[in-house]
Amino acid sequence: MKLGLINSAWLGTPVDTAHGIELTREIGFDTIDIFADPLEIDAQERRLIRKTCARCDLPVVSTVCCALGIADFNKPVREFHVMRAKRYLDFCYELEGKNLLLVLGEYIWQQEVIAPADQWKWAVEHTRELADYARGLGLEIAIELEPFHLSLVNNIDAMARFLKQVDHPAARANVDISHLALAGNAPGDIEHLKGSIAHAHLSDCNGKTHGDLPPGRGTVSFPPYLKALKDAGFSGTISIELEYSPEPAKIADWVREAYTATDRMMTSLGIRS
Repeated sequence: MKLGLINSAWLGTPVDTAHGIELTREIGFDTIDIFADPLEIDAQERRLIRKTCARCDLPVVSTVCCALGIADFNKPVREFHVMRAKRYLDFCYELEGKNLLLVLGEYIWQQEVIAPADQWKWAVEHTRELADYARGLGLEIAIELEPFHLSLVNNIDAMARFLKQVDHPAARANVDISHLALAGNAPGDIEHLKGSIAHAHLSDCNGKTHGDLPPGRGTVSFPPYLKALKDAGFSGTISIELEYSPEPAKIADWVREAYTATDRMMTSLGIRS
């Protein structure tokens, strides 16, 4: 497996786009995931990202898209989010990446107004549409499991059911280890996604709330999950997710700490390639 970093680690810190990519390579990461909205950045920024990654010999694995309105009850809102996600896929193609990390939304109004079955159906239909578009570009969709109570896909059972209903070879799962821990999924549960995992995330948390902490600062026991990923046949990239550091001026130290801890774990398990 490769070890990557989502470049959102550098957002809100003194580190700019190009320097963040350079530091990612300098610290030792094999790959990078890009969190940048193609409807917000301009052509110069897109070229800067592409050329800096190439100069640093840092392959892009994923672009990260939060499409929280993909199951909205208003059709124009859903159509906008589908269009926007397609632009993310185009961006991923430009960067020669492998997948779009797709973050779906949550059921609205506590599932009391709009039928939950309808919201689920819209998410399934539009994810299938995006998967078909992705396949045309030689890419995949990696759906993120979000551990929150009202998230559409919030545990492994929901992920397996969602993928079965989308029923498209380009629609696969992202496994975020701290999210699994928060959702109450044991390492062995990963077996239910065998053959369907496109990407993985890693960060720590306090065991109760979402954290995005460097490994070792929280309560997650990572080795059993990492071993389960390997046993499930996953051999792709594990990307560290660090966001909203409490000390933005020290973000490089925060990232180095996360890299060192994760590299040590992966190496000890014999899964870092």
